[in-house]
Amino acid sequence: MRQQAAVAAKVFIQRDYTNGTVCQFQTKFPSELETRIDKQQFEETVRTLNNLYAEAEKLGSQSYIEGCLACLTAYTVFLCMETHYEKVLKKIAKYIQEQNDKIYAPRGLLLTDPIERGLRVIEVTIFEDRKLAVSSPAAAVSRTSPVSIVTTSPSFSKRIFREGAWIHFTVPLPGVTRP
Repeated sequence: MRQQAAVAAKVFIQRDYTNGTVCQFQTKFPSELETRIDKQQFEETVRTLNNLYAEAEKLGSQSYIEGCLACLTAYTVFLCMETHYEKVLKKIAKYIQEQNDKIYAPRGLLLTDPIERGLRVIEVTIFEDRKLAVSSPAAAVSRTSPVSIVTTSPSFSKRIFREGAWIHFTVPLPGVTRP
């Protein structure tokens, strides 16, 4: 299955370092999204992500026990056990996927999980045709899905493993012409 979805623009929501190196993102509403999504809806999404990252980095008895077990087992315990941080990252990936499916994709937008950008930014892709974004498998990208990225000129291709099958889609790169 090949879908052509023209990318109109990308918006990057930067990290907010006002409280130190805590993982949180700016809640300022980008002007590029004004015609696509409600300001309150967008800010609620970013606030929820900030709260989930705060939960992931919270130190408690579970983190302490995980650290002790790791030392006692020469860190081999992590081969058979997920850390609290990994569990919350999965919860974040699921939340982003739900937001894409219910809110962002129908409006021609796609949120990219910040973990895929090194927790530096939240990337919001704006598609030219809103209908393509809805039917595009791009809305299904998440941290829990194996993704292979192939760069070919003059387009960007992604393969996503979802529900037991590989889905392939291609996005043309702007300003690149075929040889």
